[in-house]
Amino acid sequence: MTTRPSAFTRKDFRLFRDIPTRWMDVDTYGHVNNVQYLSFFDTAVNGWLIEEHVLDPRRSEEIFLVVETGCSYFSEIVYPDRVAVGVRVARLGGSSVTYDIALFRNDGDVACAQGRFVHVQVDARTRRPTPIVGARRTLLSSIVAGD
Repeated sequence: MTTRPSAFTRKDFRLFRDIPTRWMDVDTYGHVNNVQYLSFFDTAVNGWLIEEHVLDPRRSEEIFLVVETGCSYFSEIVYPDRVAVGVRVARLGGSSVTYDIALFRNDGDVACAQGRFVHVQVDARTRRPTPIVGARRTLLSSIVAGD
């Protein structure tokens, strides 16, 4: 039996990305559908990489592909909430990076949901893994958990 993780708090993160919920995110039960949570993960990480100029999905010679995701849910998010996405690097490998990600509802201090998101850097043409070096490694190193 797997032990349920304890919810992260805002103090566990230095990097936050705000994402508004949309009317279309809400399902028939009146809350944001679980599939949207993984979309929040993806949007937060890739938006940060793009804004920091270390990734251009259309032109970069190396890109990141998602190889694993997972999410634990603690409380509901509803429309029109604002989601503050906390992002940190749990592990920085040679060609992969594992992120811890937490979703905070509005100004809440305890995560509504949290999970892991694993990227592997690959050559954009061959899709073969390539080492994470230079500006990308420096940027990712700046949000390593526990530093």
